[in-house]
Amino acid sequence: MRLLARREHAAGELAAKLERRGYGRDAIDAEIERLAAEGLQSDERFAMLFVEQRVARGDGPLKLRSALGERGVQGDLIDTALAPFEDEWTALARDALERRFGVLAPDTRAELSKRMRFLQGRGFPAGIIRRVTDYDNADD
Repeated sequence: MRLLARREHAAGELAAKLERRGYGRDAIDAEIERLAAEGLQSDERFAMLFVEQRVARGDGPLKLRSALGERGVQGDLIDTALAPFEDEWTALARDALERRFGVLAPDTRAELSKRMRFLQGRGFPAGIIRRVTDYDNADD
């Protein structure tokens, strides 16, 4: 309960923490089940809050999907959490790029590559990166 008082946790994440503290698997499963039944633990709520916080930081869908998977969130819940931002990924990538590099277009191929690597590191897919950096129309 103390872990949940600090912040939301996914069930898998909570189980891993309790296991590291020496609790048995049966006791962990029973406790997580009880917490979920009482509405104190919810993977869906965790995923939604996690995505909202990370989107505000400038993270993209690939990075978010991976991070949620690492925390034990199931694929359908990940899809549900990412769905509200489906039409916004391009704008969010552009915002992240402008916050980091400003609004001026890159003047060299090296600068363009740097911006593309930045967006890739943030977890944006290649199609969005090309669109935002205008790679397809860049001069050689």
